Amino acid sequence: MTLTREPELSSPPRPDRTGRKSALTYKHRLSRLDVKLSPYLYISPFFVLFGVVGLFPLVYTFVVSLNKWNLLSGPGEWIGFDNYAAELNDPLFWNSLFNTMSIFLLSSIPQLIAATFIAAVLDQNLRAKTFWRMSVLIPYVVTPVAVALIFSNMFSEQNGMINHLLSFVGVDPVMWKTDVFPSHIAIASMVNWRWTGYNALILLAAMQSVPRDIHESAALDGAGFFRRFFSITLPSIRPTMIFVIITATIGGLQIFTEPRLYDATTPTPGGAHRQFQTTVLYLWEMAFQRQNFGKASAVAFILFIIIVAFGVLNFLISQRIATTDSRTDVKTAKRVLRRKAAADREAALASSAAGEPLDSPPSSTVPTGAKEPIS
Repeated sequence: MTLTREPELSSPPRPDRTGRKSALTYKHRLSRLDVKLSPYLYISPFFVLFGVVGLFPLVYTFVVSLNKWNLLSGPGEWIGFDNYAAELNDPLFWNSLFNTMSIFLLSSIPQLIAATFIAAVLDQNLRAKTFWRMSVLIPYVVTPVAVALIFSNMFSEQNGMINHLLSFVGVDPVMWKTDVFPSHIAIASMVNWRWTGYNALILLAAMQSVPRDIHESAALDGAGFFRRFFSITLPSIRPTMIFVIITATIGGLQIFTEPRLYDATTPTPGGAHRQFQTTVLYLWEMAFQRQNFGKASAVAFILFIIIVAFGVLNFLISQRIATTDSRTDVKTAKRVLRRKAAADREAALASSAAGEPLDSPPSSTVPTGAKEPIS
């Protein structure tokens, strides 16, 4: 029988008899360098790409906004924040911001409600559930141009299907492309139709990660479907819901394709009277029709600040809700422990009054002044 000697593992140099450490070998130095620098090298591609396609355009847009910059002639004189002051005093900018907020509210709120309802239905034990789950994603894969053409014909003021259906109930034809509020409803319908299924699948994935034994325990305690949904499902998918709200907010404030293609026959983008011209559409007109890159960059940076403000506001509200819910959970747990301790004491008193020996002291009693463990 031949014994083979296992190779010795490389170890750091040990001090010699004089107490001094021997010189580090090249292999050991390379190993230490690899341990220190490898994590940074692994994550560096993301930051490099972000700097090239994200941070640099943002800084460059801010520099352009401080100049009198023409599309054809290029950079002009340095004018500082005059572009920002001019846009903040321009009624057309505030009109576009009002249209953006209106379409955003009409699209995001119904979209999130419908997506949550569809996800809750798809989370049930349905037949051919894979088919239904894939079906809700079909509107998302349809090109925006096709969606705009279909909905533009549906909401046509003369021969549109919507006005034809409203005529059966005695409603006069609605000016879907001329009036402000009807045009916002039509554009919001396009956005809802495209993005509701996409958000529903994200929420469905979060709902399926909720442990089923919690729902089964609540059902055994007599909780119905709606009680379990609002008390178990929604609190459990709160992080995913926050993510969906933030992405819907960013997408809603940057809406461009739907209003641009909704009525492309008018020379002014966003309707003949700018009744559904959004901020991004106004930015596009300022840059490529008026050829004023300086003001367009100022509008883009103002919109960036608004989006960041909405994101921070959503984050603070979600943190506030999470803190309130955690306090409520702690109070509820303490209340349950107190009730159980009182019930055990009453059972012990009833047993002693009946002359029955106590098997063991109540296990749920909490000493006065002691902190209750809350998981």
